[in-house]
Amino acid sequence: MIAALSPARLGALCALVAVMFLSINDVAIKFLSEDYALHQVVLIRSIIGLFVIVALIAPMTNGRAVARTKRLKMHILRGLCVVFANMTFFLGLAAMPLADAVAIFFVSPLLITVFSVIFLGETVGPRRWTAVALGLIGVLLMMRPGTESFRIASLLPVAAAVFYATIHIITRRIGATESASTMAFYIQVMFIIVCLGLGLAIGDGKFGNQSDPSLAFLFRAWAWPAMADWPLFLIIGVGIGIGGYLISQAYRVTEASYVAPFEYLALPMSVVWGMTIFGEFPVMRDYLGMALILGAGLFMVWRDGRRR
Repeated sequence: MIAALSPARLGALCALVAVMFLSINDVAIKFLSEDYALHQVVLIRSIIGLFVIVALIAPMTNGRAVARTKRLKMHILRGLCVVFANMTFFLGLAAMPLADAVAIFFVSPLLITVFSVIFLGETVGPRRWTAVALGLIGVLLMMRPGTESFRIASLLPVAAAVFYATIHIITRRIGATESASTMAFYIQVMFIIVCLGLGLAIGDGKFGNQSDPSLAFLFRAWAWPAMADWPLFLIIGVGIGIGGYLISQAYRVTEASYVAPFEYLALPMSVVWGMTIFGEFPVMRDYLGMALILGAGLFMVWRDGRRR
């Protein structure tokens, strides 16, 4: 039945399922951020995710050839960008309301436009530059620089958006020759390598006495997970394995301008999760910032689709 779907419908289905998995992943990691170190959480998640890719996804796609590539350096670079995008975003989650972090992160399509001008030599018209400006105004509304409400942690989703935009620039170069399962495989491998390195360097908790939630999440000592927390680790491991594969597949089988709007469903989902699970209720200023970011991002996607 799935094989009979058109590329557009298959891409939409993959994106929708991926967004649900990745949104639940954010909620679970926010829970775990109070008791475990970030690099330990991501390491366990990536080991489970790699198992899902190798044992379940690879046999249904390109089998043992999942690790075969002629673009290893590009996979390493892309994998490092994914690692740092995830790490900075999750550090932000530890100190910020879920919806705020997700909304600020969605400035990434605007950054992709800026990067396409700088690195790909593309031409951007006044309407798209206006959308970029409005989206950045939305980010400033949510970050509240210069006020007592400003959090340094709000810069972390911005950093994540920068790395995420870089990922898309790299994906444009390798997506035509590399399979979704191969890209997902190397991402999990890079997660494991980086997290093992961080664990060896700071996993003993020697810098763990931190009052800031983000810094505490980064420098906390490793601890053996409690039995009650293993279901959360399984959720994020299976979620990143399946979600990472599906979002890569969505962008491979159809136009990015058709897939990208489905990613924005993560924003209203994060608002609902924040209200129902964490008791986080955005104020009117936050909703205005979200609306500007969401509207500017969707406009950029629409304009990119028309231009192509």
